[in-house]
Amino acid sequence: MSTSLIIILGTVVALVAYSVAMYFYQKKLIKNLNEEEFRAGYRKAQLIDIREPDEYKAGHILGARNIPLSQLRMRYKEIRADQPVYFYCQNGLRTGRAAQLLKKKGYKELYQLQGGFKMWTGKIKAK
Repeated sequence: MSTSLIIILGTVVALVAYSVAMYFYQKKLIKNLNEEEFRAGYRKAQLIDIREPDEYKAGHILGARNIPLSQLRMRYKEIRADQPVYFYCQNGLRTGRAAQLLKKKGYKELYQLQGGFKMWTGKIKAK
């Protein structure tokens, strides 16, 4: 086996291991709620849609604020740290990154809608 092939394989293995480790780390930061559990608590919390503005405008959960993941680093202070935060994205993949960022900033009560917006069966609002 050539040295360059070994380096490439090593890099691929390292990237996969890192991705898997980050996935499990992020899952520990945020509590996964099914729709019934999410619905029971989101009105007493801050409901944040972290999808991009065009996704939000196409339809979002009634009462949700749009703070896209791409803007969260600059806008996280709009979210109160002393209240629960209920996140959702399209399918549940971006919420882990949002939780990781907010956890570093001292936020403690972080929740996500299992399966994301595409699994939501409740009322929605479209612009």
